Amino acid sequence: MSGESARKTYRTESITVTFEAGRCLHAAECVGGLPEVFDPERRPWIQPERATAERLAEVVRRCPSGALQYELAEGAGPRGQ
Repeated sequence: MSGESARKTYRTESITVTFEAGRCLHAAECVGGLPEVFDPERRPWIQPERATAERLAEVVRRCPSGALQYELAEGAGPRGQ
């Protein structure tokens, strides 16, 4: 598995966000939707603690490639695409 297709995981108590760089189309739906969470100039570039789980899930669902996905900690919510 190359570094480009590796999945990275970012967690809070209420949500887990995963990112697969090899699938990313760079449409910037995430950066535009929650710039306080998704900032490619910062490391780590995804900081899920900066938003509510509900807001994160809403923005992750906008990802056109499915590079971003999420799972709510309770397991009750749908997975993002």
